[in-house]
Formats: sequence, structure tokens, C-alpha cells
Amino acid sequence: MAAAEEPAKRRADGSRGTRKGNAAWAMRTAAEQLSELLGRSPESVSALKPTEDGWEADVEVLELERVPETTSVMATYRVTLDQEGDLVAYERTRRYTRGQIDRRG
Repeated sequence: MAAAEEPAKRRADGSRGTRKGNAAWAMRTAAEQLSELLGRSPESVSALKPTEDGWEADVEVLELERVPETTSVMATYRVTLDQEGDLVAYERTRRYTRGQIDRRG
């Protein structure tokens, strides 16, 4: 296996280090930068793919908290990162209630 393809090594504290440019790094970077812009903490990254210019991620965010929790309003944001990990674009692609089942494809 080439060095660039090796999985992240476990650290002494049990965590895995992440190299700049790998998928785990891109997921964390997309979520952190979107959080800064929106002022809300992302709940998850539901999709991630490399592009010619960097990465594209779909990040799930709680937009409106309601009781019961299943009626809270969630949103999916498409985040585009360049190769350095800088957020160059984002857009909300979907709003839905937390309890909604996705019947698309």
C-alpha cells in the first residue's frame, strides 16, 4: 500500500489521526466551516465525494428544535471545499422534519 493510501494510524489516546486531504479530514472541515457560517452545530455528514477541485459534502443541520423531537425541522446543506479545505460555496438543498422517512431513490 502506498503511503497516501495507508489508513490513519491509532494514536496513544486511541483516536485516529487524520491527514489533510483525506475523507475524514474533509468531513470534519466541511462541518466545522458550515457551523461557523450558520451558527448551528451540524448533526452529521450524510454524503461526501471528492471532486476535481476538492470535496463536496452534504451536511445535516438542526434548523428548528420542536417538541416532540420528531417534528424538529432539519436541513441538508451541500458544502463545496477547495483542495485546501476552504469552503467556497454552500446551499441548502432540502428541509424536512426529523421524523420524515426519505422516499427518494
